[in-house]
Amino acid sequence: MKEFFNYFFGKGETEEFANFSLAHFLPILIAVGVILLIWRFKDKIQACKHEKAFRYTLAFMLIISEMSYYWRLVGIPSLDPNPVDHLPITVCGWAVVFCSFMVIGKSQSLFDIVYFWLFAGSVFALITPTVISFTGPTRFRYYQFWLEHTLGYVSVFYMVFVHKMRPTVKGAFKAYGLLGVLTAVAFAANRIIGPGANYLFMARPEDTPSILDILPPNFALRFAVMMAAVTTLFVLAYLPWYFMDKKKSK
Repeated sequence: MKEFFNYFFGKGETEEFANFSLAHFLPILIAVGVILLIWRFKDKIQACKHEKAFRYTLAFMLIISEMSYYWRLVGIPSLDPNPVDHLPITVCGWAVVFCSFMVIGKSQSLFDIVYFWLFAGSVFALITPTVISFTGPTRFRYYQFWLEHTLGYVSVFYMVFVHKMRPTVKGAFKAYGLLGVLTAVAFAANRIIGPGANYLFMARPEDTPSILDILPPNFALRFAVMMAAVTTLFVLAYLPWYFMDKKKSK
C-alpha cells in the first residue's frame, strides 16, 4: 500500500504525459460537456432551491483542487517541497482562489478578474500543460492539475449562464492592473531566488515542450512579447460581448 501511495502521489522520472493526446483532450472535453449542461439547464438550476448548495460545492472543489497541490508536496518528502520553488505566485492558482470566493458571494468584482485571467493566462496551461509532463493519468498530479485548470472555466460560465454576469471594460482594466502587480511580484521572486525560479515563466523557457517556447530567451524581449500577447487576449476575451452589445443596440 505504501508503494502504491508513493507511486500515485509521486512523479515519474521520464515523460508520462504527451501534449495533444487523449489524456490531454479528454479533461477539456469533459469540462466543455459540463459547461454545455449548465447552459442547457440554466433556468432550472437558477430556480432550484439547492442552487446555493451547487455553488458552495463548486467552491469547495476549487479550493481543494488548489490546496491539494501543496498538501501533496508536504506529505511526500521525496518530492522535495522547497518553499522557494512552490510559492503561490501563479495566475492559475490565484484565479482558482478568486473563483471559489466568486461563486460563494456571487461577486461581480471577482468575476471581472477571473474572466480575463482565465482567458488571457490560464488558457496557455490548457494548450500545453508542461508542468505535468512527468505525471500521466496514473498519477494524482494529473487529476489535480486538470480539476484546478478546468473548474475555473466551469465556475465562470456558471456565473454567466445562471447568474447573468458579464465582463466589463472597467473590469478588464482592473484585471490588467492586478495582473501587473502579480507580474511584479513574480519578477522580484525570480531575481531574489535566482537560478531555478521561473514564476510566470518569465525567467526562461521550461525544460519540457510548451507554447511559451516561442518566446525569446532575453528577458526584456520575453516580457514585451508576453505583455503584448496578454493584452491581445484581453481584447479578444471581451470582443464577443462587444459585438453582442452592438447587436442589441441595433
